[in-house]
Amino acid sequence: MLNKYARAFFTRVLTPFAAFLLRRGVSPDAVTLIGTAGVVVGALVFFPRGEFFWGTIVITMFVFSDLVDGNMARQAGTSSRWGAFLDSTLDRVADGAIFGGFALWYAGKGDDNVLCAVAIFCLASGQVVSYTKARGEAIGLPVAVNGLVERAERLVISLVAAGLAGLNGFGVPGVDVLLPIALWIVAVGSLVTLGQRVVTVRREAAEADGSPTAHGTSQGSEA
Repeated sequence: MLNKYARAFFTRVLTPFAAFLLRRGVSPDAVTLIGTAGVVVGALVFFPRGEFFWGTIVITMFVFSDLVDGNMARQAGTSSRWGAFLDSTLDRVADGAIFGGFALWYAGKGDDNVLCAVAIFCLASGQVVSYTKARGEAIGLPVAVNGLVERAERLVISLVAAGLAGLNGFGVPGVDVLLPIALWIVAVGSLVTLGQRVVTVRREAAEADGSPTAHGTSQGSEA
């Protein structure tokens, strides 16, 4: 939902910055790689130590690269399948680092096995939610559903909560409960979204297989 309404706004806001980078000879792929590296460092250096405020600040500085690189490619007329593949692949890496950082905190000094498991579930379910759409589209289905909690929602909910929870280290009381609440929301929301996409793919597949122009497809394993 956020992806649908917020992406256009931030694309307009970031267009001048994207144009500036192009004039300086920076490539969209370089922005994608640097942005992902920044997110991974912010998540895996700060979050496992419980430094949620500073980790969120670092991640936020780099997370918008996901919008900047695509904007740059469109402005330069260099949009490509490779660029789309690289962007999507590294998005999964960044997401894994964020929730992996939460899991490492709760497995260590955070000392909460339940929340560690919830963070791991958020990591895994986020990957599967993305996979269901990609796999459905790969077999020729539109997968015409957004879902309750997509990538944008997962990031906003978890990072805002982490940043606020990090204020506990500056003496703000009670805010440390926000991150556990956010993780549970993301976990449940991702499960609902997964169900929405599976149901949609099943319906679209049944309609496609029942149409006179439908072609048979073989089932195989995904590498």
